[in-house]
Amino acid sequence: MPENHQREGERPRLILPAFGEIESERVLAEDDLFAVVQDKYPVTPGHTLIIARRAATRFEQLTDAEKARLLTWIGWTQRELGSTLSPSPEGYNLGVNDGTAAGQTIPQFHFHVIPRYVGDVPDPRGGVRWVIADKARYWQAKSAF
Repeated sequence: MPENHQREGERPRLILPAFGEIESERVLAEDDLFAVVQDKYPVTPGHTLIIARRAATRFEQLTDAEKARLLTWIGWTQRELGSTLSPSPEGYNLGVNDGTAAGQTIPQFHFHVIPRYVGDVPDPRGGVRWVIADKARYWQAKSAF
């Protein structure tokens, strides 16, 4: 975890360029590059966002240092959710809606960490492929591999 990690009670107000003010109870951790925040509209319990603190909209706008730190925060978030959620997640969807065409609705880079559980949907196969539903069941194609 990055050195500047702060825990509850130590934070001043968190205001992010496109997200605006983030309620302090939603902030799990932060440093000089990112804030780790509970999603305001969670897909599953524990759905968390890792949000760039500066006004970067797309992944390609992140610096190499930001990209490296993002990986650190992804690992930290998975460990944190694994140790605090009950039951502990059995898997995660990890990802980015990078641009309007990809479904990005807030124009500030943010990365989703979505805890998953066996049985939370009838058939999770295909995962993120469901963004284009008719391509999701690739294993049913005549020559899938």
